[in-house]
Amino acid sequence: MSSGYGLAGGPSRCFPFWQEVLACYVVNTSAEDDSGKAKCKLPLEDYYECLHHRKEAAKTRALQAAYRKKETATARDDAPAAGQIRSLGLLEAKDEEVNMNHGSLLPTFKTNLK
Repeated sequence: MSSGYGLAGGPSRCFPFWQEVLACYVVNTSAEDDSGKAKCKLPLEDYYECLHHRKEAAKTRALQAAYRKKETATARDDAPAAGQIRSLGLLEAKDEEVNMNHGSLLPTFKTNLK
């Protein structure tokens, strides 16, 4: 908060940055000449970052995007090959070959055709 008091009663987390901005304005500007405001750009930028965390959020988004891109680009090392999956005999096998016993209460493909 710009008042300097945080939610717990002590100084807020961004109050030291605000003090730096005010100190910069006091040193570099006067009532007649305010051209020194340009020198206070970096402390003001730090104060805005403390309030809004925009740079931190952008950096986090960039890191997450790079991580996701790398994860999708690399193949899994332990992934089974298509031939290994087909050798199990589960993809195009009949019920008798797979040795699956259906219960009498569960419908099967054959009973649905009737």
